[in-house]
Amino acid sequence: MAENQPLLSPDELAALSASLNDGSLDIDTGYNLDAPVRKHDLAAEDSSLGVNVSSLDMINERFIRLFRLGMLEVLRTSPRINPSRAQIVRFGDYVKDLKAPLSVNVIRMAPLRGYAMVVIEPTVVFSSLDSFFGGFGRGVGQLPPGRLFTPTESRIIKIILQVFFRSFKEAWGPVTAIDFEHVSSEINPQFAQIADENDLVVLSRFESEATAQGKGFIDMVIPYVALKPVRDLLRSRVQTGDGNEASDKVWHAQLEDAVRDSALEIQVLLGKLSLSLQQLQNMQPGDVLPFKKSESARALIEDMPVYDVEIGAMGSQVAVKIVQAISPNPQA
Repeated sequence: MAENQPLLSPDELAALSASLNDGSLDIDTGYNLDAPVRKHDLAAEDSSLGVNVSSLDMINERFIRLFRLGMLEVLRTSPRINPSRAQIVRFGDYVKDLKAPLSVNVIRMAPLRGYAMVVIEPTVVFSSLDSFFGGFGRGVGQLPPGRLFTPTESRIIKIILQVFFRSFKEAWGPVTAIDFEHVSSEINPQFAQIADENDLVVLSRFESEATAQGKGFIDMVIPYVALKPVRDLLRSRVQTGDGNEASDKVWHAQLEDAVRDSALEIQVLLGKLSLSLQQLQNMQPGDVLPFKKSESARALIEDMPVYDVEIGAMGSQVAVKIVQAISPNPQA
């Protein structure tokens, strides 16, 4: 048979199709007919088995506390920041809702692959600028689409990013160590293509509210594929304490009480002797194996020695008397 020759000829395919249409071909035969089947598109990314959004929300809450303290140090004011739940959206759907000008910053998050994006709304920039120079954090209205940021405004953006990176790095610390690198800046999100239009991204939005006039947002956008190497870490519970909380102590006490009710089997070893395989094969009923009795027997649990004991009797029962406990050998 030639390499590219089809298995069925056109006439055979036509006959098979006609049999299916007129019902003369039985289609209910085969194996595993009752097996559950779920439709899966190989060209689309599946977000249901990957990133644990709850873990990202915990990281974001820790980030907000650190970010507010960092902004207080440099701006002498602590903006109110309201988090929203992390969302998994398509990059094209996210970008189409943004209107220039914005402070769009392309970054790297080592050791995660690819690029991420931090988007700062102009109101956050101007309210931070006003607070930095002793104002009340007032924002501005809608800016012209082609309006560029001045050197002073760019300097404020750099300060915000420095606090943002430092806080995010510390917030991710219990999960994995990450480092941030600023790659480029744009004012139009259409020019910051960190992913294809149909690719999934993880969006974390932080709404900043310095004053009534200074409301804006800061978005952290990470490609979904970049988080796949750490998805096992995100699935596990993020540690939020050092184990000294009251709830942990109660749990530890309950676990200790439950362990005490465990059933253990104790074996008593009277002695040991050595013999060859040939001696064992030649043994007959009635043969005697002499061995020297030690001063005390050995009590074992799961083949681990725990006590030296003496063999005796109590009433009609054979009994052992504990002589001393055996300290476990950590090198054994």
